[in-house]
Amino acid sequence: MTRRTAVVICPGRGTYNAAELGYLGRHFPDAALLARFDAVRTAAGQESLAALDGADRFNLARHSRGDNASGLIYAATLGDFLSLDREGVDVVAVTGNSMGWYSALACAGAVTAEAGFTIANTMGSLMQAALIGGQTVYPWMDEDWIPRPVRKAALLALVADIAARRDHALALSIDLGGLLVLAGNEAGLKAFESSVDPVQGRFPMRLGNHAAFHTALQAPVAAQGRAALPAELFAQPDLPLIDGRGAVWWPGATDRASLRDYTLGHQVTETYDFTAAIRTAAQEFAPDLFIVTGPGTTLGGAVAQSLILARWRGMASKTDFQKTQADQPLLVAMGMSEQRGQVTQQGAIR
Repeated sequence: MTRRTAVVICPGRGTYNAAELGYLGRHFPDAALLARFDAVRTAAGQESLAALDGADRFNLARHSRGDNASGLIYAATLGDFLSLDREGVDVVAVTGNSMGWYSALACAGAVTAEAGFTIANTMGSLMQAALIGGQTVYPWMDEDWIPRPVRKAALLALVADIAARRDHALALSIDLGGLLVLAGNEAGLKAFESSVDPVQGRFPMRLGNHAAFHTALQAPVAAQGRAALPAELFAQPDLPLIDGRGAVWWPGATDRASLRDYTLGHQVTETYDFTAAIRTAAQEFAPDLFIVTGPGTTLGGAVAQSLILARWRGMASKTDFQKTQADQPLLVAMGMSEQRGQVTQQGAIR
């Protein structure tokens, strides 16, 4: 079999939902490692991942809490990375969306699996305890995924206008392909949501149990994270690591203190540019495949939209992407059972 190069993409919050219940039980390949994760949670007085993942039914209030969701998503992501068929897949770089950065750190070897879990679990718990502000999502591309830059500029101008109002906080949280993820306080979010037209039957869409991630409102959480997470957790990555600015942290050339400063500083309080991360992944590494780990299947659209914005392989619309994907698949979502087998050793997965 021909070995294919791949960039691995780790998803963020909001990706472990009802359909993902039992994901760790179905796919996590290392029971001893999962037990070590749960030992960390038990010591902190938290419910175990085994109990959460093995619940009879999904409960939004329980499973989507930051202190629970972060651990579940990190473990599911890392388990999928460990399940890759490395004889058939040559991972050339790793990136992630939002809290997926913590998972990407571990997948790239910049932190150990246990240290990555400590970072994800700590930050998720701190954000849940503070729960400062919230997030809403709105598209600037149409459903055909053709870029509409004038519309994007107008929406960002509206955000700036609202942010300038007294007692209103609003900012771009994540540049997510054809979506703008906005974050702020209740006044800022409501002002935006009441100023735009409802589109596609679901936008603007408020995200439950989400704080104002990647904005200045999270400065107190970032400070708490720096106090709790020492530099010793971080090391040189084994694989190139693409961050939320589109910058690359290279093996052998990464300063550990700088990586920690970014992770517990800029990454928490400034816009996360996922679109730029995917552009760098495509243009710098030119992989055969973009592999989105589980849990969930919702990040694939943003990856495809980001590739369209980068004009990767000449794609300029949803139709172009679908044709390219049909002719020679370039995007594999491990959360989809029909695609998972393309990049895993089935016999190695329990």
